[in-house]
Amino acid sequence: MTSLHRFSHPFLFNILELHDRLISKGFSILFCWIPSLIGIPSNELADNRAKSATNSLNSPVPVNDVKKYIKSILHSKWQAQWDHKDTNKLHLIKCRIDCWPSLPIRKLDTVLTRLRIGHTRFTHRHLLSGGPAPLCTVCQCQMTVLRIRIDCQKLNHQRIRCFHSSCIALKNILHEDHHPQLFTFLKMIGLSL
Repeated sequence: MTSLHRFSHPFLFNILELHDRLISKGFSILFCWIPSLIGIPSNELADNRAKSATNSLNSPVPVNDVKKYIKSILHSKWQAQWDHKDTNKLHLIKCRIDCWPSLPIRKLDTVLTRLRIGHTRFTHRHLLSGGPAPLCTVCQCQMTVLRIRIDCQKLNHQRIRCFHSSCIALKNILHEDHHPQLFTFLKMIGLSL
């Protein structure tokens, strides 16, 4: 009997490895002998078709298929990690990892992105200049993008006019389809970002 080599019979070795794993997990495996199909025309035809089907298993996988598969696995892992970041302020706005469309006007797209991440020149300029953080003139709290959009009582009137509510969820303003009155609100309160 000739010795078996892994590379000359990979399919057989895969079966043997699977057999060993199942046995080690307590499975009982019964092999059945199937007699030859020689001499029976319809069985020979079925046998030939079965053999021809296995020939295609040796063909290489296209590189684009491999890339798509790897990309989908990486995206799934990235999404799983992001799902655990529910305390992250960005998670409130964007809970799915996917691309959002850009606005056709670059300046507005930049403003929208700054609002979504909560970092604008108005609220974070003090970090570069070394000066104090901007404060709300009414409540003397530090001005943040969240405070401007949602919390500041001074801006309730403008919020009601633009969003028809003084209390609106952050994701309703800045989600993929941002609120249509967002830029009107910013203009109304005189905020340049």
